[in-house]
Amino acid sequence: MAQYTFKVTMSCSGCSNAVNRALNRIEGVKKVDISLENQEVVVETDLPREQILEAIKKTGKTVQE
Repeated sequence: MAQYTFKVTMSCSGCSNAVNRALNRIEGVKKVDISLENQEVVVETDLPREQILEAIKKTGKTVQE
C-alpha cells in the first residue's frame, strides 16, 4: 500500500469536502486525510499516484506538483 501526499489549494470546508467525496468514491482508496489548514491531502491506496492526482484535479482544485 502506498501513501501519497498532495498540496491542494482549498479555501473552505466545502472545497475539502468535494475532494474527500471524490476520493472516497474510488474503489481501492483505503484512507483519506485532509488538512485544510496545511492545504494537504494524504491518500492511502493501492492505486497509481496519477489516478489519485486526476481525481483531485477533476474537482477543479489546483494541485501543486
